[in-house]
Amino acid sequence: MTITVIVPCYNEEQALPYFLPEIQRVAQIMREQYAAELEVLLVNDGSRDGTLSLLRTYAQQYENVRYLSFSRNFGKEAAIYAGLEHAKGDYVAIMDADMQDPPALLPQMYEILQNEPYDSVATRRVDRAGEPPIRSFFARAFYKLINRISDADIVDGARDYRLMKRAMVDAILSMKEYNRFSKGIFGWVGFRTKWLPYENVQRVAGETKWSFWKLFLYSIEGIVAFSTAPLAMASVFGILTCLCAALALCFILVRTILFGDPVSGWPSMMCVMLFLGGIQLLSIGVIGQYLAKTYLETKRRPIYILQESSDENQEDEEV
Repeated sequence: MTITVIVPCYNEEQALPYFLPEIQRVAQIMREQYAAELEVLLVNDGSRDGTLSLLRTYAQQYENVRYLSFSRNFGKEAAIYAGLEHAKGDYVAIMDADMQDPPALLPQMYEILQNEPYDSVATRRVDRAGEPPIRSFFARAFYKLINRISDADIVDGARDYRLMKRAMVDAILSMKEYNRFSKGIFGWVGFRTKWLPYENVQRVAGETKWSFWKLFLYSIEGIVAFSTAPLAMASVFGILTCLCAALALCFILVRTILFGDPVSGWPSMMCVMLFLGGIQLLSIGVIGQYLAKTYLETKRRPIYILQESSDENQEDEEV
């Protein structure tokens, strides 16, 4: 039995020296207790530090370590997809290199899949210790919103850290869309998933790559990818605006007939114009988001471009 652990890496030069010994310790436990081999697949997502150099070293040092390296930064979603495509294991896990996804949970996750009727074991944080309050507020609001307006089942505090059976991995790989939102994809494909709660863990080293702005844009990606509710909302705004305009017109006509020509002022006119213009721009922006995603999908560009991998290096050595 083989388990492939996919680890997206972007500028993780400081965290990898902590992660690799820990994952090797877990690999030893899996080998001794469950007779399962652990394959570590590190995906370099266009790092600008010494991450790639470390991956080359680890691939030579450890027999169970492989790596992929992109030609540039394509994003974590592309790194996850590339890892899934190149995973050889009967089971596949996804975790971060910063130790916020504790590798020590992997034996427990594997045991659940062996003994209980689940296809996936996913992790979720039960708290957000150390996270700014404003960020936690918007994160919880996002989970409530996307679950209400889409078919995707996303649990509050859900991490990308999960262990899946091969059938679920194949289902995810069948979704070859360019604009990817893995948390939504995991829920959309279905399969029986057990959620494993754990307390929040701080990064072992380095800095987070997810600023508030990046997370905000990522949340928009998720909403656009799994819901057409914003388009419906734009239509509702248009209908409500027309109704308000019709009521205002009736009011003005009645008042003019009863009291004569009212005194008009530019402030009220400007407020109405700005209000209508704002709704129009909002609606156009929403439609533009969907058009942009459609435009990118029709180009059929590759999700990632591979520049180097340990598999190619190994083949060159054998030749």
